[in-house]
Amino acid sequence: QKMPPSLPATINIREPRWDQSTFQGRAKHFFMVTDPRNLLLSGATLEEARRVVEDYRAGTVHPGLTEDQLWRAKYIYDSAFHPDTGEKMILVGRMSAQVPMNMTITGCMLTFYRTTPAVLFWQWVNQSFNAIVNYTNRSGDAPITPSQLGTAYVSATTGAVVTALGLKSLTKHLPAIIGRYVPFAAVAAANCINIPLMRQRELKLGIPVTDENGNRLGESTAAAQKAIFQVVVSRIGMAAPAMAIPPVIMNMLEKRAFLKRYPYLNAPLQVGLVGLCLVFATPLCCALFPQKSSMPVSSLEPEVRDQIRKKDPWLETVYFNKGL
Repeated sequence: QKMPPSLPATINIREPRWDQSTFQGRAKHFFMVTDPRNLLLSGATLEEARRVVEDYRAGTVHPGLTEDQLWRAKYIYDSAFHPDTGEKMILVGRMSAQVPMNMTITGCMLTFYRTTPAVLFWQWVNQSFNAIVNYTNRSGDAPITPSQLGTAYVSATTGAVVTALGLKSLTKHLPAIIGRYVPFAAVAAANCINIPLMRQRELKLGIPVTDENGNRLGESTAAAQKAIFQVVVSRIGMAAPAMAIPPVIMNMLEKRAFLKRYPYLNAPLQVGLVGLCLVFATPLCCALFPQKSSMPVSSLEPEVRDQIRKKDPWLETVYFNKGL
């Protein structure tokens, strides 16, 4: 029996499988990265994927390895290990946990928005989850101190709660449907606070910028600002359909006899609707910007620009991992 031909060691698995210059290519990539089924993989499966990927990058091709198996291993590896540090990421902070975690939290935020204690509790749960996600998916390999972590967490949670309670009091005399959008406004405001604060070290010290081949050229705060702005836009976009569409449907359903007869179905229905939105919104909004983002050398801060010009006077564009 003929052995299958050995896989060439020239496939670039440092980059995604699909063309990242197109939205379609990025969407396919993120549908793989955010696949919730990756959470069910055992530690042994993750370690095997790591071994296949690291051996292949080092030039060792496992006998009988096919190209599809290699890409599968790469996506399992990417779903669980940080791209810059190589550390195994906290389970609930992984992108594959986004849909199940967010559908539960968002569904509950939209269901229990009428009382102040419920608003306080679910905004706190949501910001605690966001803090873990932002820390887990930070860009670069620089550590973040416990005090920075604590400051960011407290500030974002306070911001979300103040926004939610402030808007809740303003909407008391407005139609019920408007009250349902208070959680979304609070989440959007909190994202604008939480992400920059969680990643403040990057804003102060910069994130690694590289040339096209991944050679590190220095650290840039201008790149960090661009990365964080893109992540904030993606996160707000990710939350928008899940927090905008279910309230309209639930508002209609609550007027019908069915939900009046079975009120306990309110929360499960809300969570299910949110989940349906998030399955598509999460990868599609992650795909709004390339993961390996870029900017012109001329847009970098002067000292970094000069440092790069000395190394390579003709370099026009630098690249960086924007984080998620």
